[in-house]
Amino acid sequence: MDTPPPEHHATDGTAGDDGPLRRPRGIQSIEVGGQLLKALARAGRALPLKDLARAAGMGAAKAHPYLVSFGKLGLVEQDPVSGHYGLGPLALQLGLIGLQQVDPVRLAVAELPALARTLGCTVSAAVWGPVGPIIVHVELAPTPVHVAMRHGTPASLRHTGTGKIFAAFGEPQAVAAALAREGEAEALRDPAFAEELAAIRREGLSRVRDELLPGISALAVPVFDGFGRVVLALAAIAPSALLDLRAEGVQAQALLAAGRRLTQRLGTGG
Repeated sequence: MDTPPPEHHATDGTAGDDGPLRRPRGIQSIEVGGQLLKALARAGRALPLKDLARAAGMGAAKAHPYLVSFGKLGLVEQDPVSGHYGLGPLALQLGLIGLQQVDPVRLAVAELPALARTLGCTVSAAVWGPVGPIIVHVELAPTPVHVAMRHGTPASLRHTGTGKIFAAFGEPQAVAAALAREGEAEALRDPAFAEELAAIRREGLSRVRDELLPGISALAVPVFDGFGRVVLALAAIAPSALLDLRAEGVQAQALLAAGRRLTQRLGTGG
């Protein structure tokens, strides 16, 4: 009697001959051990074994063999004095290479179409240019009501949502110099402006109503890189009647979530 052929079990994300699509099969021990690396990344500092194991959701006895292997690879290292575990040289090299390969503008451009649909208004991404904030991409609102904006348009540090994000989170000397070029050399000494920037830092959100253009309002949020530097500002711009400026509003929350997603993609958070 002939032996029937063995059943086909797909392990590469493809369907079997008579079965549904299967998820790729990984190595469970690597996935379990990886929780220790995630915990170290979230902590941002070296941890004792018991604290690290707890943060990874496992016991110290289970965590230790993984840490020994990770240490041999250079993914973690143990301080010879305190005994605490931190990320090793290989992990740091991988992180730096990853940051070099990530393009913040490319990631933002991919995010903006869905964001414009969600918010129902025009959205933009801006970076810090040679003389201050500059808009590098605009996604028009999915409604007949559009706000005229163009790529390459500079953003006022004092009077736009985008500019105020950079004024709040940017390098102080560069911000002061850019304000001076705008004719606003005394802006940082203005108590009202200083209080506004402090509120933006607390909330992670800037709000502008009818400030630069009558009848036009804006929300803006920062995007940070893996070193904690502001690299982008995402903004939503619309006629004032169509934009809810409340921090707890649906539009503000969606914009804040987009900023957090991009920040995590760029290496901050876990």
